[in-house]
Amino acid sequence: MTGRAGRPAVDDEAREPQQTRARRRRAALLAAAVELLTEGGFAAVSHRAVAQRAALPLAATTYYFTSRDQLLAEAFGQLVDSELAATRHWVGTHGVRAILEEVVEADRMRQLALWELYVHAGRDPVLQQIARRWTDGCVAVIADALQLPATDARVRLLYTTVSALWLEHVVEQRPADDARALLELALRAVTQEGGQRR
Repeated sequence: MTGRAGRPAVDDEAREPQQTRARRRRAALLAAAVELLTEGGFAAVSHRAVAQRAALPLAATTYYFTSRDQLLAEAFGQLVDSELAATRHWVGTHGVRAILEEVVEADRMRQLALWELYVHAGRDPVLQQIARRWTDGCVAVIADALQLPATDARVRLLYTTVSALWLEHVVEQRPADDARALLELALRAVTQEGGQRR
């Protein structure tokens, strides 16, 4: 097969600069790892499964990710970053009262993957740092919405309440209406609406 002027056709990947191709391949592998993580959890992520999902050779995964642990850590990190950005946007658009709605509306499988991060972080210091990034990021989102410092105990109290309600909704699939009522109660306590500070 030939291209213009009788020259051999060159596929797009071959024309890409090597660094660009390397970045694109690594990003494709990482995106595939995040997909597998959200679909099947921790156990679903392997070098072979990621390579197949990304439609790349197995050697590519071992080239860009020296171990499964590194691959999982970076996949969890990417998931945390994307979910934090979505949460920040949602709360910025709808206000702190809608934070539970963001949980209710979100993709349940992605939310389960975040909780799986917490389970594995208990035994892995690298994942623990990523889990803390998620927690600290959520606390910062709530602090901004309430216009309070992130170090204010009321912010942490509200985050803890939201986390517990989120866990019940995502893992136990309890009714969202109960969670909404409890969140409203916590918000009133935190913002001191309709009551004296204790």
